[in-house]
Amino acid sequence: MQRLAFILIYPLLLGLSKLPFWLFYRVSDCCYFIVYYIIRYRRNVVDSNLKRVFPNKTNSEIAKIRKGFYKHMCDMFLEMIKTLSISDKELKKRFVYTNLEALRELENLNKGNIIMCAHYASYEWILSAAFYNFKYKTYGIYKKIKNPYFDKLVKDIRSRYDSTIITTLETPKTMMRNKAKGTLASYGMIADQAPKGGKTDYWREFMGINTPVFVGSEVLAKRLDLAVTYLHIEKVKRGHYEATFKTITTEPKTVENYKITDAYFNYLEDQIREKPEHYLWTHKRWKHKRPVNS
Repeated sequence: MQRLAFILIYPLLLGLSKLPFWLFYRVSDCCYFIVYYIIRYRRNVVDSNLKRVFPNKTNSEIAKIRKGFYKHMCDMFLEMIKTLSISDKELKKRFVYTNLEALRELENLNKGNIIMCAHYASYEWILSAAFYNFKYKTYGIYKKIKNPYFDKLVKDIRSRYDSTIITTLETPKTMMRNKAKGTLASYGMIADQAPKGGKTDYWREFMGINTPVFVGSEVLAKRLDLAVTYLHIEKVKRGHYEATFKTITTEPKTVENYKITDAYFNYLEDQIREKPEHYLWTHKRWKHKRPVNS
């Protein structure tokens, strides 16, 4: 059944990826109308999240952010599909790394690095555009999809430009193996998910709410002595993004525990407050409550 679903849907996705951008985004507009007004995909979750983190905003302000988010979400999902056939020239034009000198400084340390990303703006084109800009081998960490055929499709899309996609379970072993071999690499990690079951060693304020957060990026950086940077991505206009490297530390072992994680979330929170419609609000990010005895 899973294979049949893939066989039926894949030609449609491939055809969609080949549309000229002006028509491609008209399709996205149609998807927005269906997802927002008819299916109402996770509207309750989005409303709950927005009202919790922006308690002082009016209902009309919340509605404006909500609509902007759904429009952006549809664009971003379809842009991932667009990667199936987008030309190298077009991708270079649409996803631009603005301060490569900061990346070169990290790479010249000859120690590898972790690039902390978030569910903000375009996280689907990061690895594709990295091919033209990164000297090190690049890895993207992702959560495996249950349907093996669509899982392979997503991996193929995200690794089209010679990046390697690995699951969260494969990540520590891969990083330690590269370290042992002296293989220098850049690891892209989306680090703003909610830990499963709220299990974590660290809780902090995120968007004004006490929240459990992952510290895996920081732990691995300290263990393997990897530089850490935050990738600040802005949506300049529809279909165009700019990414800026903001170095958090080049000497992780000297940084007080949790300060790397704090710096990451501070950067992310600043972006969300500036343009909240570009954050992924469909996740139940604030669903856990801190245990009384912790």
